[in-house]
Amino acid sequence: MPPSRPQRADARRNRAALLAAAREAFLAGEEESHVEEIARRAGVAVGTLYRHFETREALVEEVYRREVDDLCAAAGTFLAQNPPEEALRLFLLLLVEHAAVGRGMAVALETIMVTDSPIFEDSRERMAGALDELIEAGTAAGTLRGGVGGRTLMRALGGICALRTAEGWQDEAVLITRVLFDGLRHGAVEAR
Repeated sequence: MPPSRPQRADARRNRAALLAAAREAFLAGEEESHVEEIARRAGVAVGTLYRHFETREALVEEVYRREVDDLCAAAGTFLAQNPPEEALRLFLLLLVEHAAVGRGMAVALETIMVTDSPIFEDSRERMAGALDELIEAGTAAGTLRGGVGGRTLMRALGGICALRTAEGWQDEAVLITRVLFDGLRHGAVEAR
């Protein structure tokens, strides 16, 4: 198979505009936005949308994948700019914020839940990996306890964030996240 050619600059701009328009629509709760409306907002023809994304579901997947990319990249940024335990605290709060933002995308994401898409499992694995990196750094520094992995924290946060349709859930989620964080610091042995 011959190597694929790089996209032209206008094709890259069109793709970026489509992703931005779709993200804006989904996060605003306009989950039923039709591809025609998304294309119009991006300033392109619907045929251009379909050249980049074969289906509406493929567009939803890519928007979500980019959200997760940005989220996971934040873990490394936090770690580079803060002590490990503070980086973890910031990342845990960002995960709650991600769930709040994801509330607007929830219905749009339901359209790909019925497919065989591995995006949710892949995303959970990547987020758990980011948490593992932060926990390991804190454990090495002696400021976080060992024995708790990213998957465990993801499960705990999943339970918290599943309540996002309830009134005031985000304030409660932040409070519970603080309790989780305090528990991760309890029993830590400061590195000497």
